[in-house]
Amino acid sequence: MAAQPPFPPGFTPPAPAPFRETLVFVDLETTGANPVRDRITEVGIVEVSPAGVTQWSSLVNPGIPIPPFIQGLTHISDEMVASAPPFAALAEEVLERLKGRLFVAHNARFDYGFLKNEFRRLGLKFHADVLCTVKLSRKLEPQHHRHSLDALVERHQLYDEARHRALSDARLIHQFWDRLHGAHPAEHIWQTVEGLTQRPKLPPQLPPEALDDLPELPGVYLLYGQAPGSAPLYIGKSSNLRQRVFSHFSGDKNDARDQALAAQVYRIDWQETAGELGATLLEARLMQAHQPPLNRHPKKAGELCAWQLVEESPGDFRPRLALATEMDFGRQNDLYGLFNSAKEARNSLKKIADAHHLCHVLLGLEAQRPGKPCFGHQMHNCKGACCGKEPLGQHSARLMAALAKLKLKAWPYGGPVGLVEKDDFSATTDLHLVDHWVYLGTARQDDEIPELLAEARRHAGPFDPEIYRLLNKAIAQGSLEIRTLPPAPPAAE
Repeated sequence: MAAQPPFPPGFTPPAPAPFRETLVFVDLETTGANPVRDRITEVGIVEVSPAGVTQWSSLVNPGIPIPPFIQGLTHISDEMVASAPPFAALAEEVLERLKGRLFVAHNARFDYGFLKNEFRRLGLKFHADVLCTVKLSRKLEPQHHRHSLDALVERHQLYDEARHRALSDARLIHQFWDRLHGAHPAEHIWQTVEGLTQRPKLPPQLPPEALDDLPELPGVYLLYGQAPGSAPLYIGKSSNLRQRVFSHFSGDKNDARDQALAAQVYRIDWQETAGELGATLLEARLMQAHQPPLNRHPKKAGELCAWQLVEESPGDFRPRLALATEMDFGRQNDLYGLFNSAKEARNSLKKIADAHHLCHVLLGLEAQRPGKPCFGHQMHNCKGACCGKEPLGQHSARLMAALAKLKLKAWPYGGPVGLVEKDDFSATTDLHLVDHWVYLGTARQDDEIPELLAEARRHAGPFDPEIYRLLNKAIAQGSLEIRTLPPAPPAAE
């Protein structure tokens, strides 16, 4: 059992917070940031119970080398852990120290995620109510922008002699908890804690552990009914899967859809992604494949169409309605607007014509009357291209300028590319394969790319306006690395 080292002269430790329930302040040191690939190198636990404050820590042999950068940060070397017990030898004791306590940690999903993965590898179940002191600090002190542990140490005058070691950081989190009680009423703090740790009331047909493993990561979730092998009832996406799924089973259930979900859902599944782009692409693909009955589906589009400028004579360009069923919109460079029906397209063109004094006759919106100008010219809303008062080339130039904002962006690459999306916390990288604005799939490993490209060649998906807008925005922002890819291999005969 570890003892609290003496504080330096002049340091005033915080007064102990009033006891309400048993807490464990937890910190880990690890070989990296990925709870699946990396391993724990040290565990530190400070427990506050009716018996008082107890401290415990142990080095852990991770079974893999500690990267030099991590050794420099934590001052834990390979030599120090060589004779330490592996986590398997400590698991029962750690589990006993954590069981039934409120788990308090700074950036808690990191520590909790590592422990759950270590226990899972050993076939042990672990669950705790979790309080993240980053979130607690943001809630109680929103006037501050920085809530890292270093920022809290400085702001609240915390102290421990061995910063970046597990037990030292656990002590600092405990000190922060005590300092909060000197600055805020205890009732307010606990109301905030209850809000941050609130668990939803699950419907009776869902097992209590159904939500335990939901990560606080981007991805797509699928809610299933009772029948084995049935299609999902509902599909959703979120930048925080855990928070979003919880929201379906909390609150007053005034939402009819959530009421239906609570009554019908028997199983929950999810797929993590590296970011929100991947979640949106995956959701769109799964929605199209399954058409889940409890999702709100947009009104079915009629016939996707766009305006295409056709040169009828030198310098005289006229709009022609192009249909997505007749051409691949992703491979054109002269299309304007995306419309769900011919009526919608004509209404949009009419508004543009009226706003820019364009001729309805030349745009095909009005029939030509022999020897007479269009009706708009008579109303002084057409500059007379229909009766020779405006050169056709000038009218065409004004038409192009008026349509410029609606122009579909041409595919800027020679073939398929991969959009690289990364999640630094989980060390996950997704490569979203795209060709001429069509989403082909996502690869986690390079050896998955050829098969995805070959499958896309065999079953090329249609041009999807929502996917086009999403990808166009993602590429235009310039925040993603773009990898050029080889053309899809020929389809096997």
